[in-house]
Amino acid sequence: MPKVLLVDDNAKYLKDALPFYGYEVKTASNGVEALKILFSNKTDFDIMLLDFMMPEMDGWRVLTAVRSHESTKNLPIIMLTAVNEDQKMISCLKNGADDYIVKPFILPNLLARMEAVLRRAQRTSEPTVNVSELPLTLREKEVLKLIAKGVSNHDIAEKLYLSEVTVKSHISNIFKKLDVKNRTQAVLVATQNTAKN
Repeated sequence: MPKVLLVDDNAKYLKDALPFYGYEVKTASNGVEALKILFSNKTDFDIMLLDFMMPEMDGWRVLTAVRSHESTKNLPIIMLTAVNEDQKMISCLKNGADDYIVKPFILPNLLARMEAVLRRAQRTSEPTVNVSELPLTLREKEVLKLIAKGVSNHDIAEKLYLSEVTVKSHISNIFKKLDVKNRTQAVLVATQNTAKN
């Protein structure tokens, strides 16, 4: 489940609605509280929904703080704003917001934007792997490419029309052939192989 940090002083509607669509939601009612949650390092969030107008610390200052901190600089952020002013929206995007949506909005619009931002973030965070030179079978190479994208065994089985047991067998063979103990090490070998070529 993607983890959402919802920063809004009026968060009840989204806090109640988003879990129905597969999101795990943590809320903060102002910017100060949001930064405390973010920098506590207890949870890694996949996306932040950030209200522009809030007490104590507004969304603008939160956005600046998040983008200037090493651990959160790449966190996808969608600004929620009641102000339909082009200049403010352009400034948000220039200063690091991934998208914005004007209140009041319909939920399907927000959900579509969240999915798009999460997709983009996943693509940019995926490691570049080169499996062509590795001593693996064609099927094992396909499995390793999906492992590198963070795909689960269950989803690999569905994508390649295999049983989960077969996928586990392929992964076991990959580990043996690459002399690694886990998925992360296998991806690292493929990533290093990309660097060499």
